Amino acid sequence: MSKKFQRIAFLFPGQGAQYPGMAQDFVSEFSAARLTFEEADDLLKRSLSSIILQGPEEVLTQTKNSQVGIYVTSIAILRVVLELYELQPFVCAGLSLGEYTALTAAEWLPFRHALPLVQHRGQFMNEACEATKGTMVVVMGLEPSVVKEMVREINLPHDLWIANYNCPGQIVLSGTIKGIEAGSEAAKARGAKRVLPLQVHGAFHSGLMQMAEKKLAPYIQQAPLVKGTAQLAMNVPGGIVHEVDLVRLYLIEQVTHSVCWEQGIHAMELQEVDLYIEFGPGKTLSGMNKRIGVKAPIINIEKIEDLKQLTDLEKAGEYR
Repeated sequence: MSKKFQRIAFLFPGQGAQYPGMAQDFVSEFSAARLTFEEADDLLKRSLSSIILQGPEEVLTQTKNSQVGIYVTSIAILRVVLELYELQPFVCAGLSLGEYTALTAAEWLPFRHALPLVQHRGQFMNEACEATKGTMVVVMGLEPSVVKEMVREINLPHDLWIANYNCPGQIVLSGTIKGIEAGSEAAKARGAKRVLPLQVHGAFHSGLMQMAEKKLAPYIQQAPLVKGTAQLAMNVPGGIVHEVDLVRLYLIEQVTHSVCWEQGIHAMELQEVDLYIEFGPGKTLSGMNKRIGVKAPIINIEKIEDLKQLTDLEKAGEYR
């Protein structure tokens, strides 16, 4: 085999990518996926698999269900791929919730320990959403420096934050209803191409999540994290993180801090990643990579037919 693709990045989606019937074809066709769903039900002592596969959508979309649902779906697809192909990630990353999938894929935290942690995270964030009403919008077409200055100038204490630096021209704001209204008006006044509301349960990655961060912290501190076989590019601080203690710290801070996705991708580019593979529902990360302008190709594995891309690469001897 040729050694063209030696530095492969595994990417995993975050909350918002969920839909009823995720990985249904993989569960029907492959025992590795089916057993992952069964293992999840056993670990959580509830029928999460029926919510993932059948919905209803309004139940799956609840933060306490969508986070564990996407995590389990992504891992189920990953396990099938690793069973079929000789793939080894060089670096792993995930958007927000997807960071926990990356931890498992990079062998820093096994499924049986990560899944309960994700359930706690979803539950605590769900409670924080119920405690304080908040929302999020995506601002299109403004530079990060302009948005940062805008948030500072609006100066609504505890009302408005930058939640995500996704890709060039796409920044997400998070906050109270009052804060988001003020931020949306200010962004339009500064020339934003569009300001689009997100269908979310609350103000993620903002100060309104402090209650969730405080509740989650002890569970992260107790999690049996070890240095894994692949590197981690983390949302906080938006770069490669090597030390277990720092991984813990940034997992905790991620609940209330900005997700620096674009910065993390740039860090992977500096590591000379030569192939990106997005596992799980949706193609959000693939789209962001294209807008970021990564040099390496990216493929998405969401449905069984997507496996053909890996088969073609394998036949061409494109990876080890």
